[in-house]
Amino acid sequence: MPISDAEKLDLIKRTWNLEETGTVPYVIEVGRPHHATAAYYNDDAAELAWHEEYHRLQAGIADFYIPNIKPNMGISNLAAAFGCPLKTVDDADPWVGHLVSNRDPGAARRIRKPQPGDNPIYGRMVKRLAFLQERSPLPLRLVNVASPMVTASMIWNYTDLMMALLQYPGEVHALLEVITEATIDYVRWQLTQIRHLCTMGHEPEILPPEFGLRISDDTAALLSPALYREFAARYNARLSEAFGGVVVHSCGDCSRVVSAMLETPGLRGLELTIPQNADWQAIKPAVGRVALSLRHKFWDYGQEAPDPVEYTRKILDCFGRRGVFILTSRATFEEARELGEKLRRLLGPR
Repeated sequence: MPISDAEKLDLIKRTWNLEETGTVPYVIEVGRPHHATAAYYNDDAAELAWHEEYHRLQAGIADFYIPNIKPNMGISNLAAAFGCPLKTVDDADPWVGHLVSNRDPGAARRIRKPQPGDNPIYGRMVKRLAFLQERSPLPLRLVNVASPMVTASMIWNYTDLMMALLQYPGEVHALLEVITEATIDYVRWQLTQIRHLCTMGHEPEILPPEFGLRISDDTAALLSPALYREFAARYNARLSEAFGGVVVHSCGDCSRVVSAMLETPGLRGLELTIPQNADWQAIKPAVGRVALSLRHKFWDYGQEAPDPVEYTRKILDCFGRRGVFILTSRATFEEARELGEKLRRLLGPR
């Protein structure tokens, strides 16, 4: 028997609290990720129409998805608010050009945080959020929130920044201080604009506000534990303090820095692309300490995708069921409906 959205939300909250529920919440995303491409970034009506059609087709899939709308302006949005030149593309979120390189690392100290009242990127978000809320009763997610280190990798030429961590640490820290303050402003500003918030993140799985903020921390895969502690964890901790907790997402193999991630004060969860992490044993110390959102979507595997039910079973055998979320996907709605029934039997009450 299908469960209500209220029952789903209760189980989700209890899972974030690391309670024994007997159930593992799971979300099945259908199709490739819906990016803020050129076709959608400046067309609010097209964005809303996409969501309305997705929800129509998604109805009946057995999972823990709760209908909502992603404002969908891309992970580079805050960097663009700093003044990085933004360019929409046809197959991904917008790209931005950098403002700092190692030819002039001192430029990092001249960066100033954007002011919401007169910033065109903030103004564009006002328009989008208002449009969606005026024309749909569905709750909203946040516009994508990058970790300070990820935003820094857009403002400072990416390759140069990796070298600057060693060559110009003072300048990097100066930039991260400004970005962290701006990120807090950016989220707080969104919360003043959104009347009915579904989740404190931009992904379809639900993070209720009382558990903190979800951030994308994809640069973690390139850092050593020591560099992660110095340039990532300390600033993520500031976000945690501001929002009552933090959940860190990171794509790629970041198993080497999980130990450093776990030192982040206020960490409530890790969201990891599990097929890309080579060493699951390095992740196991997180079990029972924080919630684990373990993602295996069909584009995460590579060419040889395993059966998603058996792969999910393998995950549970390693990490258990308490405090665990499963995030997976299928290419079509028909495949998702079939998978949903199979996962309900595997992940349902015990």
